[in-house]
Amino acid sequence: MAQLCRPRASSSLGKPVKGLGMGRERAPRSITTCQAASISADRVPDMEKRKLMNLLLLGAISLPTVGMVVPYGAFFVPAGSGGAGGGTYAKDKLGNDIKVEEWLKTHGPNDRTLAQGLRGDPTYLVVEQDKTLATYGINAVCTHLGCVVPWNSAENKFICPCHGSQYNNQGRVVRGPAPLSLALVHADVDDGKVLFDRRGSMVEGIRGLRRRRRRAPEMSS
Repeated sequence: MAQLCRPRASSSLGKPVKGLGMGRERAPRSITTCQAASISADRVPDMEKRKLMNLLLLGAISLPTVGMVVPYGAFFVPAGSGGAGGGTYAKDKLGNDIKVEEWLKTHGPNDRTLAQGLRGDPTYLVVEQDKTLATYGINAVCTHLGCVVPWNSAENKFICPCHGSQYNNQGRVVRGPAPLSLALVHADVDDGKVLFDRRGSMVEGIRGLRRRRRRAPEMSS
């Protein structure tokens, strides 16, 4: 409950009556009156609504930070169903399963060639300097607006033709406007064929990243 107060002029005081000698005319006095008033429930702040707004604000602030780690974090996420062990066999441009032995005969060190990967996404198969297949593949979809990013072997990096985003030879963004690095997937060998998936624990993923750092040459500055 709340009180609403407002001043009003008193009507009991007026001009003096002639002949009674009551003196000068008095100015009217102001009288303040108050009355109880109720405030409707919808005017009272709802604590649950305030909590919800705070959570939404926190999420909006945290989203960019979370987004920065998604492409590399997804490398450690277990795969869904499909293919052997939940993965997808990599396919060449003709739709045939890629066999590792045959692939390495025609693709030399530091080669990055597109194959069909998870969910049909264009994914680069990577050949290491020691002529072995890398344990990861690089999704070719630019994180800016979804263009397919070609590999530029002369500059040893991926350069998007749409808006100029650049990624190093492991898919890490080095120049915008792309906000994120290219997504990575595991590239395993199953029955002689390349299998893309996202299996592996965090420890296995970290070991794979360390192996890549030792094997892959650093991008020239």
